[in-house]
Amino acid sequence: MAATVSFSVPSPDGPRTATVSYARKGSGAPLLLLHGIGHHRQAWDPVVDILATERDVIAVDLPGFGASPALPAGLAYDLATVVPVLDAFCAALGIDRPHVAGNSLGGLLALELGREKLVRSVTALSPAGFWTDAERRYAFALLLGMRRAARTLPPPFVERLSRTAAGRAVLVSAIYARPGRRSPEAAAAETFALARATGFADTLRAGTNVQFTDDVPGLPVTVAWGTRDRLLVRRQGVRAKQIIPRARLVRLPGCGHVPMNDDPALVARVILDGSR
Repeated sequence: MAATVSFSVPSPDGPRTATVSYARKGSGAPLLLLHGIGHHRQAWDPVVDILATERDVIAVDLPGFGASPALPAGLAYDLATVVPVLDAFCAALGIDRPHVAGNSLGGLLALELGREKLVRSVTALSPAGFWTDAERRYAFALLLGMRRAARTLPPPFVERLSRTAAGRAVLVSAIYARPGRRSPEAAAAETFALARATGFADTLRAGTNVQFTDDVPGLPVTVAWGTRDRLLVRRQGVRAKQIIPRARLVRLPGCGHVPMNDDPALVARVILDGSR
């Protein structure tokens, strides 16, 4: 069931009020799910029911994405701002140090939450921040192309495309290895979410100088990478293992950049194993 919560966050000009939309399901230890740039919490739908058998699952629309409004004026979309916002969100829900799993941008945020000791464990699926300059420029160019297409295509045309496997490949093959498995409704909805994401440009701009270079000591970390990731190529997972030497590095055969729909059972197992 979708809900929203508003809470106070610090800013240079004094406390501001942020609002975050989320969905919560299941019971057990809390597990926070964070999506990637331009996406929304429904990216996690294929695995939520499995995770909810063992965890209290909280899937978040990051500020400026999905159903969450933009951050208050004057707040940046950088790690130094969004990580405390997520910590304040957890506090507003009465959650203390949840497990966290994130994909892409969400994976980077999950690792930062771990580095700040704000969570119990981290599972990062194709996290951002382990790129070379050339790899980052390639990924950003692909994201900008997807955003431009999403904002240009008329909604009725997007809905028509989503009704066929070939059309869904046109819409979402950059992030899914098996786009035909995505439902028509989900493929259309995430295209619209990308088009309407108020935080997209500022988040991408903030990511220009991001490079994850620090270890995450003192808690379990899993880094998982799809073998068919076309956005952040899988050799970045090897770099992540070098930077976080105690991390468990997991290969996701046949999965793309957003692996939850490509192989829900495998991804759910990786997350549950990483949060035990």
